[in-house]
Amino acid sequence: MLKTIKAPSLSTVLKASTVAGLATAVLATGVPLEITRSYAEAVKVEAPSVPSFANVVDAVSPAVVSVRVESRVKPVSDEDGNGFSFDFNGRGFDDLPDALKPFFRQFGEQQGRRGPPGAHPPGPGHEGRLRPVAQGSGFFISEDGYIVTNNHVVSDGAAFVAVMKDGTELDAKLIGKDPRTDLAVLKVDGKGKKFTYVNWADDNNVRVGDWVVAVGNPFGLGGTVTAGIVSARGRDIGSGPYDDYLQVDAAVNRGNSGGPTFNLSGQVVGINTAIFSPSGGSVGIAFAIPASTAKDVVADLMKDGQVSRGYLGVQIQPVTKDIADSLGLSEASGALVVNAQAGTPGEKAGMKAGDVVTAVNGETVKDARDLSRRIGAMTPGKKVELSVWRSGKSQSLTVELGTLPAEQQQAATDDGDQAPEAQTPASEKALADLGLTVGPADDGKGLQITGIDPNSDAADKGIKEGEKITSVNNQEVSTADDVVKVLNQAKKDGRTRALFQIQSKDGSRFVALPVENQG
Repeated sequence: MLKTIKAPSLSTVLKASTVAGLATAVLATGVPLEITRSYAEAVKVEAPSVPSFANVVDAVSPAVVSVRVESRVKPVSDEDGNGFSFDFNGRGFDDLPDALKPFFRQFGEQQGRRGPPGAHPPGPGHEGRLRPVAQGSGFFISEDGYIVTNNHVVSDGAAFVAVMKDGTELDAKLIGKDPRTDLAVLKVDGKGKKFTYVNWADDNNVRVGDWVVAVGNPFGLGGTVTAGIVSARGRDIGSGPYDDYLQVDAAVNRGNSGGPTFNLSGQVVGINTAIFSPSGGSVGIAFAIPASTAKDVVADLMKDGQVSRGYLGVQIQPVTKDIADSLGLSEASGALVVNAQAGTPGEKAGMKAGDVVTAVNGETVKDARDLSRRIGAMTPGKKVELSVWRSGKSQSLTVELGTLPAEQQQAATDDGDQAPEAQTPASEKALADLGLTVGPADDGKGLQITGIDPNSDAADKGIKEGEKITSVNNQEVSTADDVVKVLNQAKKDGRTRALFQIQSKDGSRFVALPVENQG
């Protein structure tokens, strides 16, 4: 017969455990009962898979270099404290007490050896010595040593050094530079060595929101990697007629200029060239030259050391909604011709002020920048077909492109004769509805603006006293009656705006003003 053993109650077990401070309790029968203490587990989260940039960085880093720029700096004179320039309320080195002169002389010599460019003691061998003046970034674009960087990095340099990831320093030669796109190409001699290089990305596949990785030399720290996304495309930051930047939010700082921004395939989507920063450091708004622009410019620089661009020779401006209304255009697009310079390809082809270029070889022109980029990307001597809107209808013009001059002159000269002092000639007549007071111009061409109502549309559009009205709706005017006549005709034609051509000492421009109240 089996013997029945009565187990102790749970309270008895817990009491025994508590009193004894042990993890076991003994039953009345002598059989131990195991009690296991409970511990909290460490937090562990199953995170979603996130792509790492490590593989991209490992592959592209050998192709990225730091660019050190040196220039010949004129040394300072012995009379300036042995290379150290200072001033204490107008007192110079010779005015110091004799006891202090040795100290400042020694300090000046130390500054000369270790200080900024130019702060070194002059003497034999110092005249024209190369000194570091800038640093930036760059990257190999071919296995035989061609390096891409920014023009503003190398523009003041006389000698260049490319520092590779492993610290190797290689002297570099400037092959060519293009200030208009801020690009430059250097070349190093690897003595038969084949360099790791990178390729360009296809702009058509770059989308806002894509991951990008920037590699460069911020603040001289050497190979530094940051990541972000493409924030926007087609940014115009006012740096020139070819602005078409990618905006990225990867951290880009001083020294990153000329460095590449990669996609996750290790291809260059852009070249870092500028940042927006109230503080001087990264605030997450950086601009990169897109691969499509850089690819063609770099190829030209590698081939000829310079870039040859197509040239129309016309001054253009954007088409605003008001201007489109004044010209009878259905939408605000295209490029408005302000002036066709004499003797240029555009003038020879019949382009006139007031024309709106709407297409090039059948491809729609979005705006003035788009036209500049399209023409600039074409080969000089090439014939192109321009669609222009003139006098309410579309026309076609054939233009043989010229070569963009190295230093294109301004459309208007500043000789002091174009903006005379405001006068009050007898024939002055007020165009009160527009806020303009006008009189005959001294040269007999156009109307001088002698007064502006500060609360008028004309003032809001930036028209100033002293400027001239040369035409209205592409019709030349020389009296106030001429202006009123054109405005009345525009009103009959159902137009709500009229296009005024305004001439100032800075050039010519078009401004659209309302005609509803003209009668």
